[in-house]
Amino acid sequence: MRFFSKASLIMVMMIVLHACDEGGEQFVYETGSVTDIDGNTYRTVKIGYQWWMAENLNVTSFNSGKKIDHIEDKDAWRNAGMPAYAVYNNISGPGLLYNFQVVNAPDEIAPEGWRVPTDDDWKILEEYLGMPVDELDEINWRGTDQGDQLKVESTKTSGWISYDGVWGTNSTGFSAIGGSCRVFNGEWGVPSTSHSGYWWTSTPNNGYGFYRYLDYKKSGIFRYAAHPNYGFSIRCIKN
Repeated sequence: MRFFSKASLIMVMMIVLHACDEGGEQFVYETGSVTDIDGNTYRTVKIGYQWWMAENLNVTSFNSGKKIDHIEDKDAWRNAGMPAYAVYNNISGPGLLYNFQVVNAPDEIAPEGWRVPTDDDWKILEEYLGMPVDELDEINWRGTDQGDQLKVESTKTSGWISYDGVWGTNSTGFSAIGGSCRVFNGEWGVPSTSHSGYWWTSTPNNGYGFYRYLDYKKSGIFRYAAHPNYGFSIRCIKN
């Protein structure tokens, strides 16, 4: 195993992902780690020339040290006009759900040297994974198997719920796990966390925010803009 010095918080190693066939070429990707202000450490992965978190953000403070409001009550979430986070259905899951006010706040939520990805950051990732260029700016479902490349590998006992041959391969090391969402009215998203995952971008759109959505029934990647009171997961990208 070889190690590369990237930064004080990043120790990079070359990991063998899989062999395409017996005796064939082996695909590798670089991984590392980053730690947030609360002391949570996240796995990271280099995809193309971008460094991404390989886990959902789980921080409860901005980098300034200011605490983010934790809102459980449905009505309080619906009426919140300030940055807030929730725990899906008040049961611990793969990271926290944040409203768009967190993303748009003056204080940074991403670890130092990282940021919440823009809509264009996601497009770069999608194009690298093979999404046709003429589909990048479309809304709704786009691409072919780019979503499956991002999802944690599906098995009969873990990962995403299996559906009609749609399987997560995690060929990128992104390790997307469904965290579902909190709806703008405070209700919990359906299906549950094993069925769907939503991730904010930092790009606003007429008072809403662009996001990405992965679903157990779909192999592509969904792009749209949501009301700022939705609660979605966040993956950060390195500056």
